[in-house]
Amino acid sequence: MLVGGGKVAEGKLGALLEAGAMVTVVAPEIRTGIARPGVTVLKRAFEDTDLDGAWWVVAAAPPEVNRQVLAAAEARRVFVNAVDDPAHATAFAGGVVRRSGVTIAISTGGRAPALAGLLREAIEAWLPGDLEAWLAAADAARRQWKDEAVSMEQRRPRLLETLNKLYER
Repeated sequence: MLVGGGKVAEGKLGALLEAGAMVTVVAPEIRTGIARPGVTVLKRAFEDTDLDGAWWVVAAAPPEVNRQVLAAAEARRVFVNAVDDPAHATAFAGGVVRRSGVTIAISTGGRAPALAGLLREAIEAWLPGDLEAWLAAADAARRQWKDEAVSMEQRRPRLLETLNKLYER
């Protein structure tokens, strides 16, 4: 469930869909980018019963609506991620970097969402563009080390050597 139909809600929608969520959006006003295949849109004010059967809700609405969402969610034991509104949240979503099968999550526990965003951007910029090659090399090395019974404490230094070889050309 996504409560809110503005720019912030639209920004949260993509990650929910990528995670495989079946999303219902409820808000009196809905941005055009929100109405897309696989998304149920309810163009009206939030009602407590909207959370019946839900287990996660993103509240991207004004604080008074987020407060109503929190009360309805608590009555139903539903987690609430209230965007940039930690007072009305029971769960926090950190910044997430996903690239080539690597996932890195950053959280400030709701204290500083903008900081989590800046850290996410910094990590995205820092990660190598050829991360897929790193994963392929690590995967091949791991299979070999398992066959050779290489101990866990020996694997990390060997992995560093393996990755350095990618750049010896």
